[in-house]
Amino acid sequence: MPMLEDEIRRLMADETARLHAAPDLLGRVMRSHRDRRRKARTAAVVASVAASMAVVVPSFAYLTAAQGPTTGDRSTFSAIPEPPAIDDTPPMRTTPPDLGDLGDGKEFGHVKVGYVPKGLQWSRWSVDFGDSYSTSYNYKGDPEGFYQVQILMYEEDAVREPDDRIQAYRAEEDGEEVTVGGRSGYLVVQHVGEDGMKGTPTLFLRTGDRQRAEIMFSPVYAKEFSDTEAVNAELKKIGEGLTSTM
Repeated sequence: MPMLEDEIRRLMADETARLHAAPDLLGRVMRSHRDRRRKARTAAVVASVAASMAVVVPSFAYLTAAQGPTTGDRSTFSAIPEPPAIDDTPPMRTTPPDLGDLGDGKEFGHVKVGYVPKGLQWSRWSVDFGDSYSTSYNYKGDPEGFYQVQILMYEEDAVREPDDRIQAYRAEEDGEEVTVGGRSGYLVVQHVGEDGMKGTPTLFLRTGDRQRAEIMFSPVYAKEFSDTEAVNAELKKIGEGLTSTM
């Protein structure tokens, strides 16, 4: 029976060769979905491969049955090849680039901050993407804590992003034009939910031809003020104190 065994091996190899998934298929799946659905999607891939393998099982089973039971030194064969190995390595955590140690947080990137509301201090958090960067202020100076005030700066080509948003608000007649320290600005409450949830009071400010500022109050912090006018007055004071160093 050695010749029959050799023939079975050859047929199995021929049948399974065309069932292999693309070499990078699982890699692409794992890279794209390393979140809470990772294991479920991986199981789906393996199940799909196993289902494909099942197509050739009848021919394997027939050949094995024709051979009859093996004894002694004869080999037995598995009808279904093992599924491919899965890379279950946790994704590497990357830390966003930051602005470094800002001291008291009153100067960062190309802007100086002349005023922050009473009781607030630099949160010791920042992020730096080159033509846009940001930092925030809270009560405890805690980088893991919630922000009370956040300032985002946009420069060069990045100014199109806030300019486009302002234009969209204008088109919807949402918000109002303001002048702050002789510079044009736009006051609006962003991110208001359909359920009427309080949004984020925001002042957009043109701090230069190639620079914009976006000053935001967290919705929770805004509740500490008596009314909308008081919130807007404080946003304007922060805007007045901003000085571009570009």
